[in-house]
Amino acid sequence: MRLGRRDIEAELRDFARLQVRAGLTGPDEQYEDVRAAVAAEMPHTDAAVLARAWLAAAAQDFQQVKRDWPEVTDHDRLTAAFAECAQHDVPVLQGVDDHWEATRFLEASEPRPRGVLWFTQPDVWHAVDEGMLEVNLWHGTRANVAPGDSLLEAVLSCFERHGLRAHFDEGRVEVAAHWQRRSA
Repeated sequence: MRLGRRDIEAELRDFARLQVRAGLTGPDEQYEDVRAAVAAEMPHTDAAVLARAWLAAAAQDFQQVKRDWPEVTDHDRLTAAFAECAQHDVPVLQGVDDHWEATRFLEASEPRPRGVLWFTQPDVWHAVDEGMLEVNLWHGTRANVAPGDSLLEAVLSCFERHGLRAHFDEGRVEVAAHWQRRSA
């Protein structure tokens, strides 16, 4: 089914909103990502103008939204949990492109870490809107964790210590957390 122009525009505006709220990339990269998406989906428009306008509107909206956030956000808790995991030789790769990036990280690490947590930008976008961040957890050997695994239990406990509910489901750790990154 082919989307109409209004649907395409709505999806592109939403893409700009998610780029701003995720805050995984800087303004220049956000602009280039949105501009490229607009150029691909709406080739007979001025992609540069639309990208700038939609990102500016998303940034303005974001300033309003974050005024209502609690003093300590889920993102603050995630940051603390990720820092603790890293202290225990389980680094966190945020907003990676795919599993190949996590693989390259592990292969380049000497010595290999105990494990690695990683998630993609779409995982963050899901946490922005749905309040659930899905995180991959691998051993340093690239093997997935499994139920009852000591590494999995340690990471789940870490999230719990930082006030975040988490559980293992279908190969991933699901963390009940809204991505409320203030500096996005």
